[in-house]
Amino acid sequence: MKKVVVTGGAGFIGSHLVDKLIKMGISVSIIDDLSSGKIENINQNADLWKKDLATVDIDALTKYMQGVDCVFHCAAKARVQPSIENPLPFNKANVDGTLKTLIASNKSGVKKFIYSASSSCYGDTKILPTPENAPIDPLSPYALQKYIGEEYCRLFSKLYELDTVCLRYFNIYGERMPSDGSAYSLVLSVWERQYKNNEPLNITNNGNQRRDFTHVDDVVEANIIAATNNKKFNGESFNIGTGKSLSINEVADMIGREKIYGEKRIEPFETLADNKKAILKLGWKPKRNFKKFIEGRFRWKIL
Repeated sequence: MKKVVVTGGAGFIGSHLVDKLIKMGISVSIIDDLSSGKIENINQNADLWKKDLATVDIDALTKYMQGVDCVFHCAAKARVQPSIENPLPFNKANVDGTLKTLIASNKSGVKKFIYSASSSCYGDTKILPTPENAPIDPLSPYALQKYIGEEYCRLFSKLYELDTVCLRYFNIYGERMPSDGSAYSLVLSVWERQYKNNEPLNITNNGNQRRDFTHVDDVVEANIIAATNNKKFNGESFNIGTGKSLSINEVADMIGREKIYGEKRIEPFETLADNKKAILKLGWKPKRNFKKFIEGRFRWKIL
């Protein structure tokens, strides 16, 4: 890879990916409308085209992608509850935006398209750990829209021979994680604010729900491994998770503050990746330690 585009490159995942690619000596162009991404996240060595993918002119987008080897499509409207309350703008961003990006990638001769998919497509699955061939049962328009993006990737590989890869992220944490209620804003970012304010830790439902916490640096590595792999994947999906889960109560106990329970939400009881396929076929494996991150972030000794 010599030249790439990262959509959503001012966001949580995208900005970390941009930083890593630039360290590798790769020319990076970012497409981001800054509706949720932050200007301070943008690497100064990257080019920024401030555009909304759902409304951008397809010919202009195709021209912008000329000479690009790989597109990393990280851009998404990622708030779960608002997608339930008002699905239309989320569909426009997550479905129309993905389709436009695929069309422009194909027209401009992009070699590989890496799609940021979501483990939310599994819904409240009872198959744990969850393999990629588990039934798809989304619980929100956002989850459905992200899965539709996968299906478009597979279709473009079949019809146009654009090589695509779908990476189903589990619960991502790390530096720059948002606290705005988005799909990527883990309870950790909310708790961090409460911790600094010496407030109790707010927990939805009963706190027994379990999550597969996956570090953003591991996600970045999965993207780069998928992009640089010589194999053709043709829309294949890979779980990007640790294969381990912790309950929300267990994580709160690591921090050591009073817990309060309140809001009720429809959510999966447990997310737990079966990551054997990514390990064996991609050659990827998670490396970061969740407890060490919590200890450093909250400055609390974990025994």
